[in-house]
Amino acid sequence: MSDSTTNAETEAIKQRVIAALKTVHDPEIPVNIYELGLIYDVDVSEAGAVRIRMTLTSPACPVAGALPAEVEAKARSQQGVTDVAVDLVWEPAWTPDRMSPAAKLQLNMDLDTSPRRGPNNFIDLGRIP
Repeated sequence: MSDSTTNAETEAIKQRVIAALKTVHDPEIPVNIYELGLIYDVDVSEAGAVRIRMTLTSPACPVAGALPAEVEAKARSQQGVTDVAVDLVWEPAWTPDRMSPAAKLQLNMDLDTSPRRGPNNFIDLGRIP
């Protein structure tokens, strides 16, 4: 590969890295970290260097030391990747709203958390016995 890559090659590297990140799981939650919303950004330079911004569900997460290292190793193993930097960030804070619909479905979470509106635009609280 040359010293720089084309946009198509850069996008292909990014997609391979994302696919690899989807194989990384938080041991306490049976959903991969990408669908969980822990990966904020994956950026690939023309030289094939990958920068990943990620967070954890909590600063006190027991895998705080191991998970970023696993993310780095998975990204580094992908074809076309020349270097990897993983930035562990706490802002913005992770919330369940960052989860993909697939992750919410897998965890049996309500996909529509917006209140239902009834006639006259009042919030429908359901049937009261």
